Amino acid sequence: MALKTRNRVSTAFNMSSMSDIVFLLLIFFMVTSTLIAPNALKLLLPQSNNQTSAKQNVTVSIKDLHNGSFHYAVNGSIVPFNEISPRVKASLSDVEDPFVALYVDKSVPMEEVVKIMNLAKDNNYKLILATSPR
Repeated sequence: MALKTRNRVSTAFNMSSMSDIVFLLLIFFMVTSTLIAPNALKLLLPQSNNQTSAKQNVTVSIKDLHNGSFHYAVNGSIVPFNEISPRVKASLSDVEDPFVALYVDKSVPMEEVVKIMNLAKDNNYKLILATSPR
């Protein structure tokens, strides 16, 4: 008596699961690429002919609100002035050669810039003043 099995192994390869994975990866990279911004505040930077390309570890941004107050941001998140020092120290605690990039709007008074410069000097951080190319 010859018994045949009714179950046969299919040798066809189904690409639908692979295309789902590629589609999900595409969405993931599109979403994460839009979240990356060098500075969260819209700043009009001063212009300079000289540009440096040092690796920045932390970015600090200052924007003038034109009413006597300022927005401070550390790595893109807005913080009050008294929170800048602890946030920068926490970000640079395990960095060997720390750099702080300072993004300052053109209309910000020099007094506010010097406050951040003093913070960097007191903690022995190297400071980069960001400018836009001419």
